[in-house]
Amino acid sequence: MLLDGKNAVVYGAAGAIGGAVSRAFARAGASVFLAGRTPATLEAVADDIRSAGGRAQVAPVDAQDRDAVEAHADEVVARAGSLDVSFNATSFRALQNVALVDIRLQDFLAPVVEAARTHFITATAAARRMTRQGSGVIILLSSSAAKETRHQMGGFNLACAGVEALTRSLAGEVGRHGVRVVGLRPNFTPETRPGLSESALAFLVKDTLLGRLPRLSEVADTAVYLASPAAGAMAGAVVDLSCGAIVD
Repeated sequence: MLLDGKNAVVYGAAGAIGGAVSRAFARAGASVFLAGRTPATLEAVADDIRSAGGRAQVAPVDAQDRDAVEAHADEVVARAGSLDVSFNATSFRALQNVALVDIRLQDFLAPVVEAARTHFITATAAARRMTRQGSGVIILLSSSAAKETRHQMGGFNLACAGVEALTRSLAGEVGRHGVRVVGLRPNFTPETRPGLSESALAFLVKDTLLGRLPRLSEVADTAVYLASPAAGAMAGAVVDLSCGAIVD
């Protein structure tokens, strides 16, 4: 299995993307440490993993709290012996559908600050431990908004672009220490918001080359690939899963 013997931390593990990635990591052989704010929802994901024969541990961790993240990372290393994969799937507030000339400054800045804070905290916590052990993979989650010209996204697109800039910057600092930092850039994934009609998604679909939006399984399976030795030559790159809405 691609991640056999690896120890992976997933922040926001009870969310749609975090849960899918956690399950995929476990299926690939990793021991998964599920971190998030709500133990009950984390336990539901852990139960799914264990019932399928996988290994999962749950810890209440606020990924905006640096002390909590650092303490949890120490606990993972003490318990498992290493921290091999870090994936941040936490969400952040973003007011959209308001013109930039009309949006309040605090509403514009909220997603930028929240995204920068949580990714900086979790990625650097992992980087410190991974550089000491000489190996590891840090995966940051962006979205196609980072490169879209679509309007009225508030600060969301700037937040995502900042995550991608952090991916490149951190990759340059830790790559020579055996640590890879990579990013994921999915388009809107309908399974994260069940109940939306096809007509509600039509404006997103029409911009894609494939005539559809990404599936949750595709996002999760790509995260497994990025975390695995199969992607060993990738560093500082952001993998696009926009179904062709973004063409690099």
